[in-house]
Amino acid sequence: MTEPEIIIRIENGVGRITLNRPKAIHALNRSMCEAMTEALLSWRDDVSVQSVLIDHAGERGFCAGGDIRMIAESGAGDASEARAFFLAEYRLNHLMFEYPKPITAIVDGIVMGGGVGISEPADIRVATERTTYAMPETGIGLFPDVGGGWFLPRLPGQTGVWLALTGARLKAADTVALGIHTHFIPLIDIEGFKGALLSNPTDPLEEADRYACPTEPEEAPLNAHREAIDRLFGFDTVEEIFAALEADGSDWGLAQLALLNTKSPQSLKVSLRQIRTGAGLASFAENMAMEYALGGRVVRTHDFQEGVRAVIVDKDNAPKWSPADLSGVTDATLDALFASLPDNEKWTPLP
Repeated sequence: MTEPEIIIRIENGVGRITLNRPKAIHALNRSMCEAMTEALLSWRDDVSVQSVLIDHAGERGFCAGGDIRMIAESGAGDASEARAFFLAEYRLNHLMFEYPKPITAIVDGIVMGGGVGISEPADIRVATERTTYAMPETGIGLFPDVGGGWFLPRLPGQTGVWLALTGARLKAADTVALGIHTHFIPLIDIEGFKGALLSNPTDPLEEADRYACPTEPEEAPLNAHREAIDRLFGFDTVEEIFAALEADGSDWGLAQLALLNTKSPQSLKVSLRQIRTGAGLASFAENMAMEYALGGRVVRTHDFQEGVRAVIVDKDNAPKWSPADLSGVTDATLDALFASLPDNEKWTPLP
């Protein structure tokens, strides 16, 4: 018998969704997104379901992202399969964002890319000492989608820009300090928390508050760099950010510059425009429509194809970006990538 990729059930008033693709660190595919959507829709008006809990099987992580190989293979052709995946994934993200019942996500271990997309919209986002959060898309020629254009600019200061451009990895003390995750619960207490939630399905926040341990400010390594992040990443062009980091000359600033120089120049410019645009949008749905139009085009670009080859297929970690530097990525290129789709092709929320 083949194990289901998603385990869905109702337990004592809690709609439970367990990601069950541990060998792939629960990387999302279209059928997984559609199964989660179907469950959430069926529970939305079901009075027997009072809240929702999303967790994962195994120990490696919550969700490492989407099925990047499939997206790249589709992007090498007409990208129709990639767009179908984005349609399903982004509709799921939006459904969760607007959901009328409280959703709890337990993000133990790795949570990146698509995993962020199915946890950030949750009301209660629980990190553990194993949590590692990142949006690493600029390293594969992509951009922080699944709502990154909405969530990242709404983090404190310029931390969202820094996270998007560098792909930096954060542990729980930093994610809780920034508000990415709402609670820190030690791994040893997670099963107790789940049991308490099943005993009190109407008020998962009360149980999360009861089980949470405070993270001390000094435990958040990023605090030492918050002033520098706001000062050096607060520009509207990537060139200005590079110049500011170089002029700053600190060890930390130069380390960020070295890291950015390994990323796709096109992705850096796309990601910065995405975040600055998303900051001014009025609704999450508008942001998802922007990201859908953008995603369907970016997956067909040289840099995404090359990034996936270098990082995921051949694993030589030596991508040859084109253009190779920021000067080659023109405003006209960005305008074309961000252009609105025709009305009959635009992303729309679930009816």
